[in-house]
Amino acid sequence: MNAERLLAHYERIADAPDAIPRLRRFILDLAVRGKLVPQDPNDEPASELLKRIAKEKARLAKAGEIKRETPTERADADDLGLDPPAGWSVACLSDIAVCMDYRRIPINGTEREARIAGKSQKALFPYYGATQQQGWIDDYLFDGEFILLGEDGVPFHDPLRTKAYLITGKSWVNNHAHVFQAILTSPRLLVHYLNVFDYAGRVVGATRAKLNQAQAVTIPFPIPPLAEQHRIVAKVDELMALCDRLEAARAEREATRDRLTAASLARLDAPDPDPATFADHARFALDNLAALTTRPDQIKQLRRTILNLAVRGKLVPQDPNDEPASELLTSARHSKQLLRKQRGISREEDPEFSDSAGELGSPAHWEWAHLSDFALVLGGKRLPAGASFSEEPTKHIYIRVTDMKDGTISNEGIKYISPEEQRHISKYTIDQDDIYITIAGTIGEVGQVPPMFHGQNLTENAAKIVFRGVDRDFLILALRANDVQNQFSEKTKQMAQPKLALKRILGARVPVPPLAEQHRIVAKVHELMALCDRLEASLATAADTRRRLLDALLAEALAPAAARNREAAE
Repeated sequence: MNAERLLAHYERIADAPDAIPRLRRFILDLAVRGKLVPQDPNDEPASELLKRIAKEKARLAKAGEIKRETPTERADADDLGLDPPAGWSVACLSDIAVCMDYRRIPINGTEREARIAGKSQKALFPYYGATQQQGWIDDYLFDGEFILLGEDGVPFHDPLRTKAYLITGKSWVNNHAHVFQAILTSPRLLVHYLNVFDYAGRVVGATRAKLNQAQAVTIPFPIPPLAEQHRIVAKVDELMALCDRLEAARAEREATRDRLTAASLARLDAPDPDPATFADHARFALDNLAALTTRPDQIKQLRRTILNLAVRGKLVPQDPNDEPASELLTSARHSKQLLRKQRGISREEDPEFSDSAGELGSPAHWEWAHLSDFALVLGGKRLPAGASFSEEPTKHIYIRVTDMKDGTISNEGIKYISPEEQRHISKYTIDQDDIYITIAGTIGEVGQVPPMFHGQNLTENAAKIVFRGVDRDFLILALRANDVQNQFSEKTKQMAQPKLALKRILGARVPVPPLAEQHRIVAKVHELMALCDRLEASLATAADTRRRLLDALLAEALAPAAARNREAAE
């Protein structure tokens, strides 16, 4: 075994995905292969132990303590896929343990609750299922130490998850777990083995895997001498305690990093910090960006902070030579009136106005307005009653909320409607100059319309924001930032089935900087989002590198010595 290299590289692999669970699995793999502790030629051979087990089982059966079992086929090393060490033997599970399934009795939760009602905890016994204790009951079926191996509802195909566990004392077991009593064999070693055994070919069922009793009792088991079993279990306990410490240390590192990240981004996102203090906080965040963003969720927080800073005037400097925002807003209002005339919209709007928490701290020369001041908000339309999507592509796409992803509209899985159906909803289209906003199901998601969707039909679960004069990308940033999103959530949080009414979108309060500054803000956000993209790619690459290194080291440590020697010679 070459576990030394694994330990030498531990610092590089400690943060690999599932590093600690895979190290636990590795320890168990070594244990059941006879590579965790040295063999002792003075130990009683496992072949002699098997003879004693057979005699003990015969005695228990004769005494009526266990049922007589139907003999199973003998197991050999070929069934294991590995070569057991000298002194070991290979046996079926039924050779070294008694299956007690015949004593199981399932009882539903309602009956159990009725049986335990009014009784003290001392009068109750644990009720076990496939993977864990399911509750309590007022009687017991088993008394002693037993191995429970899941029969169904167990992650048999996940190598890192538990399939078997040990119970002791008085208990009740339902019919979702096989019950085994080890005979002159370490129950804990048996549990360790059942948790690393490959169940492929033994379980049936596609949606809910099931391990039948006939397959369970014939599981091959590499049985060490009894003295070695005890040494193996002691070593496993020692190494699992080390894993516990490593896991706790990793959790503490992650918690410390989380606190540092949250505090650093919160300082940047403070409502109205002193400019000098803000500059210090920003410098600290930039200097420690790699340490603050070691997980995708932390980069997501960083993206959110960038958005919030952008719409509060904190990302780029203001320029007094820019055309005043007041003039831009006047022009945008005029453009809205022209749009109303062009589209023949005569009905009066009825906005439900919101206030902005960010308005007081914004740059002095910015303007703030409600969307209704300079934009139209128009809804989409559901398909006519009885209509369905076309089975063949047509010229008419029906854009659904599920198509609206990551600030754009996806062309994967798009739906088409016939020209006849489109005529009924032809007024409810969206243009590439508009912004979409989701209003039902998913609330407040906004994005741009790619050219291929220009003039296409819009679902009733979304609306379009129509405007001119304001930078579209900046307005999207403003609508995505916390300030406006909070306005939307305030308007919908009391609803049983939240829906964002058009009048509430019209009443959203948004910042309007000078147009030139809008362009600078958008350019800076794109630059910083590209940095976030690179950070995410770097994280993915680092995680993949750690994963591959861990794979290689585990494979090397588990490889037969002869194979390692050949590789070293080459």
